[in-house]
Amino acid sequence: MKQSTVEIISLTADTVPYIFDFVLELAHYEKSPDAVITTVEEYISAFEQGLIDGHLASVDGSFVGCTLFYMTFSTWKGKCLYLEDFYIQSEFRHLGIGQLLFDAYIEKAKALDAAMVKWQVLDWNSPAIKFYEKNNAIIDKEWWNGKIYFK
Repeated sequence: MKQSTVEIISLTADTVPYIFDFVLELAHYEKSPDAVITTVEEYISAFEQGLIDGHLASVDGSFVGCTLFYMTFSTWKGKCLYLEDFYIQSEFRHLGIGQLLFDAYIEKAKALDAAMVKWQVLDWNSPAIKFYEKNNAIIDKEWWNGKIYFK
């Protein structure tokens, strides 16, 4: 039996559309497919402006998952790399690919001299919560999200 080759690559302008496709899949997983109103063109523009970055995971040359993140700032801690999206296609979960992607995200944060990393997880997403807890994350249930939409 042939051993699969897993590779984690940094996002490039050419691979941004794959991230967008994964975000659409993630929206379906999160039961909110109509919530995505942005476009792949907006993603490409944001990447070219340095607003977003990410990694893609490939298995035998086919992309199967991603992380999308950006730098933000904590007034108490300093630089923070915010993980906006983290997605692995269902048939590739539980193979260690998510850990490889998460490790690459953590390494990127350290390389950028971030004081911390941060993300959100839905309260019903038990597998994700367990994954983060396995990685010694603090799941903070104290803070509530505030939002105002303009589109």
